[in-house]
Amino acid sequence: MKKALEIIDYLLVIIAVVVSYYFVFTRDNQVGLILKDASIIITITLPYFIEKLFHKKVDMLVKTSYIIFIFVAQFLGVTVELYNSIAYFDKFTHWLSGIGSALFSLIILDLLKMYKNKNLLFNIIWMIAITLSIATLWECFEYIANIFFGGDAQRVALTGVNDTMQDILVALLGSILVSFMYIYEEVTDRKLIVKSFIN
Repeated sequence: MKKALEIIDYLLVIIAVVVSYYFVFTRDNQVGLILKDASIIITITLPYFIEKLFHKKVDMLVKTSYIIFIFVAQFLGVTVELYNSIAYFDKFTHWLSGIGSALFSLIILDLLKMYKNKNLLFNIIWMIAITLSIATLWECFEYIANIFFGGDAQRVALTGVNDTMQDILVALLGSILVSFMYIYEEVTDRKLIVKSFIN
């Protein structure tokens, strides 16, 4: 299982980096486009940099989940431009980000030694708060990027604030889904998806 996940990780990283750099040198002709496609080298390889920097292995499930998300959201969505060609692809990736943010928030709790097995309400509020914070910060980042590099990542011209609010709400729905899975695993004392990310 671990070997299969490593192969998946390496394949996705290689595909994303090679294709993105191919686009940088053959397609992109503006600074914003070049930065957009070249930035994937940093985002998709971040777990490897963390491992080198802190001399500690990132959990295989966490690493693979992160790489798959970056591959879908940044590479397929931005570089391959599926956001522009597939309806609701943007909403799907924001929903995935809500799921990932909620799981990430539990990992943070565990690392801080604050994870409370029996305090469901605190953990759920924590998950939702972290998810909404990340979703809001992402929308702020898109807004600032639009100011400096042009474009309309938030589709303000087309939808007003609807796209931004829908992105945040879809991320919230993702964290609520994780909350229900988390409650089920805690009440039934099972280790399924959510508890697999902790420890």
